[in-house]
Amino acid sequence: MPLPTKFDLMDFISRVLAEDLGRGGDVTSHATIDPQARFTAEMNARQELVVAGLEIAAGFFRRFDVNVRIERLANDGDKVQAGATLMRLEGKALAMLAAERSALNTLQHLSGIATLTRRYVDAIAGTGATLLDTRKTIPGLRVLEKYAARMGGAENHRMRLDDGVLIKDNHVAVCGGVAEAVRRAKAPNTGLQVQVEVDRIDQIQPAIAAGADRLLLDNMAPPVLLQAVKLVAGRVPLEASGGVTLETIRAIAETGVDYISVGRITQSAPAVDIGLDYSVGSLSS
Repeated sequence: MPLPTKFDLMDFISRVLAEDLGRGGDVTSHATIDPQARFTAEMNARQELVVAGLEIAAGFFRRFDVNVRIERLANDGDKVQAGATLMRLEGKALAMLAAERSALNTLQHLSGIATLTRRYVDAIAGTGATLLDTRKTIPGLRVLEKYAARMGGAENHRMRLDDGVLIKDNHVAVCGGVAEAVRRAKAPNTGLQVQVEVDRIDQIQPAIAAGADRLLLDNMAPPVLLQAVKLVAGRVPLEASGGVTLETIRAIAETGVDYISVGRITQSAPAVDIGLDYSVGSLSS
């Protein structure tokens, strides 16, 4: 899969390596490893996971050794079993050791998001509902984390605040009601879709009448979601959100909502276990 549009891989690698290597570099490896030494390595999945970030990981190794040999044995979006080899490498030992932690940190984090996302996607398979991510991301990593969510099978919601209008409870409170908030949002004719959050059934009709393009049904239990779906009757897309877990998402999806947004797939996904196993020498030896 292609990396995210407008993502500057070289800039990202430079910033991450600067954080890890400091000014002095890998002083331990330089003190103990012969500069001419070469390593072979296998990057192995130590648990079942969905892959995301392989090309980024490879970029860290290429940064220090432009001639490093890299054989990719999986692709982003692949679901692999424990023990699967994701990548084989052969090159300068010092270069590989300097890049290892940054490469693994990135790959483990992004694959963790993709893996958790796939579990949510699998949980709603066949219902017709689509999983969405949110803006609940680690600062500075949103583009990559949303890329990982896509690799897991989700669709991206807003990338930034300027991607679309999403009227939430605070906006409604300031405006004095859902209808007035929608009216104000539609007035400038920006061309952006106007979505409004509602947490009560009686807010739905005024929101649609005012011109809302989409509704976010916030923290509604499945019986209430069923009422909302029946009331809206397909006039606008419906998104359920708020406190969704793996245990509850299927029941939510079966109410007939079009989308379900889950912040925890980016905010709380644990890193997966991926290791780099070394041997001395070259692949051809």
